[in-house]
Amino acid sequence: MHNLALALHDAGHQVTGSDDQINEPSRSRLALAGLLPVSDGWHPERIKPELDCVILGMHAKAENPELVRAQELGLRIQSYPEFLYEINSEKRRLVIGGSHGKTTITSMLMHALRGSRENFNYMVGAQLDGFDRMVELNSPGDWAIFEGDEYLSSPIDRRPKFLWYNPELALLSGIAWDHINVFPTEAHYFHQFELFLQTIQPGGTVIWCEEDSHLAEVVKQCDRSDLHWIPYSTPRHELMHGGTTRITFQDGCTIETNLVGQHNYQNMAGARALCLAMGLDAAYFDRSIPTFHGAARRLETFLEGNNFTIYRDFAHAPSKVAATTEAVKGAFPGRQLTAVFELHTFSSLNRDFLPTYANTLQAADEAVVFFSPEVLSHKNLPALETDFVKRCFGGEEEVEIMTDPTQIETFLSRLDLENRTVLLMSSGWFQGADLLSSFASAQGHVQ
Repeated sequence: MHNLALALHDAGHQVTGSDDQINEPSRSRLALAGLLPVSDGWHPERIKPELDCVILGMHAKAENPELVRAQELGLRIQSYPEFLYEINSEKRRLVIGGSHGKTTITSMLMHALRGSRENFNYMVGAQLDGFDRMVELNSPGDWAIFEGDEYLSSPIDRRPKFLWYNPELALLSGIAWDHINVFPTEAHYFHQFELFLQTIQPGGTVIWCEEDSHLAEVVKQCDRSDLHWIPYSTPRHELMHGGTTRITFQDGCTIETNLVGQHNYQNMAGARALCLAMGLDAAYFDRSIPTFHGAARRLETFLEGNNFTIYRDFAHAPSKVAATTEAVKGAFPGRQLTAVFELHTFSSLNRDFLPTYANTLQAADEAVVFFSPEVLSHKNLPALETDFVKRCFGGEEEVEIMTDPTQIETFLSRLDLENRTVLLMSSGWFQGADLLSSFASAQGHVQ
């Protein structure tokens, strides 16, 4: 939401906003632009009849006093995706969706387009090098590129966000059940992607990962004979001396990358297919992508030394945890891999959903699962027993369960980092654990 506020301000609009808690880096960035509220909290007296629009974030409550006041005044109230669609209604819209990989694919595409000097509007779910923010609304170019989230639009608009955009070009990376609090069954979740395919403009194009069996079934069942279907798959890849990987695409073109993991090479093939479908020469993509080092917190290098690497990743759904763990182990097969995963989302902390994490950490030599009882309480979820969580992850590997951030700090500070890779996976950040100090203690100094 703060990126949207900055984009609107930069486009010349008068913007105000409210939140009950504004954290970094949002607070500093809003303050620098002169948009930081005078005080945190909700102030319904600020909601005036002359407002053109109230944009409602997903995490506001339906009984929010400012929302109630806006409803009383009959003001125009829009969800984030509804507003994005309206302001980009005259653009050619492109949406990247799927249960995993959509942020990375969107970021790869944006990186390549920037290299080709294409102008475009965008919304992406992570900060990317070379872009000032995660939203742009004032580009003169023809295209608007959206990361297509299947989660709800707002507390008063229970439709998935990606149903708003009506793209002419779309990519689906794969489907794996998530968001159990909204989609209580796998079939219900899969159905949202069936609905998404119905929103694509007549004669539009769908690029899809043919290696995903769930997605393949959804595509098979789709009755849209007017759509142009372009499948993609993981390209051939070969680890080179010096740690780079050579990728060979279907047309025989090759590039070298420092990215690790088969899932990233699959994402790369999807992003390249998007460039081609947009009418761009593949050479633009092939020249640009070797300098792509990832989006923020998407298998991002956190710390690195001569004989160790520490990654952090946003992984939280079972398919993402398994793919990321396997990717890092495959990239450094001769090193010990320590994987530390935080249960933070509603789904991951749900007793009924937890068994779907079985064997997701089995590629690690050492695995830790962390969850906070405070987060469970905040989300109004019942308490979890550590033995139950341990059983849910299953497999032959020994998974250690931790529930206090100081346990994480102590564990990491005692690690022998020699010839080791550490993978930190969380959509939160381990309840404020001081990870930098912990690794400094482990290494003696941070390299």
